[in-house]
Amino acid sequence: MSMNNDIKEVLVTKDEIKEICKKLGKQITEDYKDKKLLLVGVLRGSVVFIADLMKEIDLFLEVDFLAISTYHGTKSTGELKWRKHLDTEVKDFDVLLVEDIVDSGFSLSQLTKVLVDRGAKSVKTCTLLDKPYGRTVDFKADYVGKTVPDAFVVGYGLDYNEKYRNLPYVGILDPKVYS
Repeated sequence: MSMNNDIKEVLVTKDEIKEICKKLGKQITEDYKDKKLLLVGVLRGSVVFIADLMKEIDLFLEVDFLAISTYHGTKSTGELKWRKHLDTEVKDFDVLLVEDIVDSGFSLSQLTKVLVDRGAKSVKTCTLLDKPYGRTVDFKADYVGKTVPDAFVVGYGLDYNEKYRNLPYVGILDPKVYS
């Protein structure tokens, strides 16, 4: 049985993702050329995206990861649970939080506050996908790859119960899988 059989529709192809990474990488290179950049990947979903994105940033930079959880299945819990803190001291860095998708906006808005409180020079956010229909807080990412409809998406790092992350594209998961 193939994971592809569970995908109702492909939303973002491999080629589109490659172009998104190039475009964002070029803009980030320009915006951070005179800054001390720390890319912070939000695990686990951002791992594939940050790996491709950082290859398109033509600057010296550092990378670290943090892990939080705000979802159970397909629903946001509205609660930030820390699973892994940063190893890097953010003081004196311009931090760019890298996320796979912004849905409610809760996670990145909370993480931004935490990193500012810890002394980051600046904190901005970059997301592969933006799903503004799910917002529960007033939040807008600084760098957005693509806006997607209000559907449950998987692939390219995004999961449903830890499955589908390794799909090379982003697709809408067939509701029969999770209903």
